[in-house]
Amino acid sequence: MNILTADIGSTYTKLTAIDTVEKKILATSTAFTTIGTDVVEGFMSAYNKLEQRVGEFRYDELLCCSSAAGGLKMVSLGLVPELTAKAAKLAAASAGAKVVKTYAFELSQAEQNEIFEINPDLVLLCGGTDGGNKEVILANARRLCRVERPFTVIAAGNKSASFELEEIFRASGKPFVITENVMPEFNKLNIEPARQKIKELFISRIIKAKGLSRIQKMCETDIIPTPLAVLNACELLSKGTKNVSGLGDLLAVDIGGATTDVYSICSGKPTLENVTLKGLPEPVSKRTVEGDLGMRYSLPSLVGELDMDTLSEELSIDKSIAIDWVTACTQNPDLLAEPGSPEQEIEELIARNAVKIAMERHAGTYQPVYTPFGQVFTLTGKDLSAVPFVIGIGGVIINARQPRYILEGAKLQPDDFMFAKPKDPDYLIDKRYIFASMGLLSSAYPDLALTLLKQEITKQ
Repeated sequence: MNILTADIGSTYTKLTAIDTVEKKILATSTAFTTIGTDVVEGFMSAYNKLEQRVGEFRYDELLCCSSAAGGLKMVSLGLVPELTAKAAKLAAASAGAKVVKTYAFELSQAEQNEIFEINPDLVLLCGGTDGGNKEVILANARRLCRVERPFTVIAAGNKSASFELEEIFRASGKPFVITENVMPEFNKLNIEPARQKIKELFISRIIKAKGLSRIQKMCETDIIPTPLAVLNACELLSKGTKNVSGLGDLLAVDIGGATTDVYSICSGKPTLENVTLKGLPEPVSKRTVEGDLGMRYSLPSLVGELDMDTLSEELSIDKSIAIDWVTACTQNPDLLAEPGSPEQEIEELIARNAVKIAMERHAGTYQPVYTPFGQVFTLTGKDLSAVPFVIGIGGVIINARQPRYILEGAKLQPDDFMFAKPKDPDYLIDKRYIFASMGLLSSAYPDLALTLLKQEITKQ
């Protein structure tokens, strides 16, 4: 049986041909994603390249995921930043949405106007434990109904407010879905129901918004968000199956054209003495998405985080060369650097910094606390210091002369000791860009998907 998987990304469409009988990957291919016209054009271009490598290829089943144009933009609202607002963001990010803004407490008029300008695809509305405060979530619902944009609201807050929320949204005509509270009890997360609703709305919205309806007709199963497929593969590689062992704790960094995503599969409990956890417990499987750290569509915002003078000095090149390259990539997202050129060096240093910044946002942070018994530390978020593997995903890593150099941006450095980043990890590369593909395959063939993952990822 032949299976074809398709990952339709912001910049590239990646195909993987799999023979389930011989238990091997026959070939992979990529082509530029044709968002501006019809994504089927990019799909067929990649398919033609695939057949040039393996000859005529007929597949029995097509599995597809997509993050075209960066996926779906989402805004999340909660009651307090450290609790339900964070829970909302965790649910949204793990489902593959691109969380562009998180709000806490009651929305102001200025924030209402900001949501109008953001024009999100989805809004995740949370707030209050079950039986607790419901005034804020109701007030925010009324505010959202005044935002004249066609987004859908997923309400996942205090269940005591469900009836009033339904009345508010129905009266306004605003599309909505009500699901279980993301935090029904204090410090207790329940993000799976909200994540499932986001996934369902992703399927219905992105198919229409990004022109994927023709691809969907070619598939027997639903198109899912690419980040969700990658998360599935990370979980599979970490935890293993009944028949095939996994690697244990791991991190993965996926540098794309629009975002840099970080995945961690580990408990993240403190590894140091005199450290106590602060804030919400972190999920074992966590994804963060940084929409300002992409290598093409959000390259200007990524470069804005960097010191171009320092970057130029580090590479011993003229600053104007770096600026010209950034400008060219912004105007032509399909542009690739020539191997061995100064532009490739610029790409790799920018990518290393994207990894560094994304990891600092994903990892837990330490803060000193002074007590009568001396200095101790609090940890907010996950302790990733003992994670043994960092896996690199994405075109800039695959095509790099020094992929390890890029991934070393994830490692703890002497000057960033406040971050609970990996201390001494091994670096692995998804050389043929199959993580999303194996995440898709894992739903029906988990043993095969895990076996192929372990065969394909290479140590640096």
